[in-house]
Amino acid sequence: MAHKKAHEVDNFIKRPDPRYRAFLIYGPDRGLVSERAAALSKTVNVDLADDFSVVRLDTGDIREDPARLLDEINSIALFGGDRLIWMRGAGNEKPVVDAVLAISSDPPPNTTLIVEAGDLKKGSTLRKAAESGSATVALPCYSDDSRNIHALIDEELGNAGLKITPAARQMLIENLGGDRLASRGELQKLSLYCHGRDEVGEQDVLAITGDASALSVDDAVDCVLTGDLPGLDHALTRIIASKTQISVVLQACLRQFQMIDVMRGLIEGERRQMSQVIGEYGRRVHFRRKPALERAVRNWNGRFAKEVLHHLQNAVLETRRKPGLQDSIGRQALLAIALRSSKLSR
Repeated sequence: MAHKKAHEVDNFIKRPDPRYRAFLIYGPDRGLVSERAAALSKTVNVDLADDFSVVRLDTGDIREDPARLLDEINSIALFGGDRLIWMRGAGNEKPVVDAVLAISSDPPPNTTLIVEAGDLKKGSTLRKAAESGSATVALPCYSDDSRNIHALIDEELGNAGLKITPAARQMLIENLGGDRLASRGELQKLSLYCHGRDEVGEQDVLAITGDASALSVDDAVDCVLTGDLPGLDHALTRIIASKTQISVVLQACLRQFQMIDVMRGLIEGERRQMSQVIGEYGRRVHFRRKPALERAVRNWNGRFAKEVLHHLQNAVLETRRKPGLQDSIGRQALLAIALRSSKLSR
């Protein structure tokens, strides 16, 4: 079965197997999906700036012309040579599934297909199509764990010739991890801020990632966890008024529910004691916010937490697709989850 484990993907992308002609890159971390797709595209023997050799599509293109993806795969480059078809924002659309199956049954010698998708469930048609073919492979992308975040911090700060104090590192870890591109962007801003120095300290991290809206973001997330609808509405109003993008709140909420999902997995799957799990993971959260997290872990089961993760991922994607409506999209998504929290609390 052509399916790589999450920890194998980075090494695979550095040296992809030439027998594969279609790559499905999927998972809840959209930033990591995008970053890995970009890295993989550089291994294809094409000039990424050449519009005759590279075709970029999204789901809107497929809706308008369902046959276009297959047509592009079967086309020949105007001046010969290899071609790259890059599909973004895919789900289980039939044209995308059909394209992957077509490559699996009759691999084109000079065409590579890269498909970026969201968090596909096991057994979904697109995953099955990529996993079952001899010329296709599925590459999962899950949100960075503590080890990956440490590595990302070392990579970005190391490139800038910077070291970081243990306390500053811990502060950074608390603010990173929901989305790879967002995390990398924060680290690059921090590196630029500390240019010309040797070490990053707590005040530097606070200056870059701890802006005035941070408290409101934490308040908003805690209101979502506890089902405090008036408090959430007030916090979101402050955040929007401060010109902070509401996607920051969505990402922060996403990280919290990823933690809740892991904790519920230990409780429900491994039969760990709830108090033990809360004690272990509660150390990663500021003491002021622990009651909201504990309440959420007790109220949300694993299935509900996964549903919320899917809901938040879709909301993040919609804010990117429709930036002019992002405040309305984000507010609606967060209020819906807070309402569900309120009902579970009762």
